[in-house]
Amino acid sequence: MSGGEVAGILVAVFWAILVSFLAVALARLAQTLRATTKLVADVTDRAVPLLADASAAVRSAQTQIDRVDAIASDVQEVTSNASALSTTVASTFGGPLVKVAAFGYGVRRALGGRKEDVPAKAPRRTVIVGRTVPAPRWGKRKKD
Repeated sequence: MSGGEVAGILVAVFWAILVSFLAVALARLAQTLRATTKLVADVTDRAVPLLADASAAVRSAQTQIDRVDAIASDVQEVTSNASALSTTVASTFGGPLVKVAAFGYGVRRALGGRKEDVPAKAPRRTVIVGRTVPAPRWGKRKKD
């Protein structure tokens, strides 16, 4: 055997090993692609019913939202009617009630005046370290 023949045999063996590795890699790639195809088919089979259920749920939610909208508009109408009613009642009975209350207050003031024989209460005093300070006056008192 000459050197060229040995070199040719080495190249042939190298190419045979390289082709073997490529064949194994392609076989694994084909297996992975089959598994991926099966997975996508399973996901599609399961996703279609889920999407149908989701679509039905969205339609049901829209129906409920429409009902709530109708209820809210009815509540708004009732609120405006109650406001109008309270305004009417306040304007109808408010003025006369204020006048009756003012009249009653005036009558109480006139009849419940202070009697001359009862002495007025003395103001409270506070003692601070040996000296007396008059109590603060929060309201106005009548002077006789």
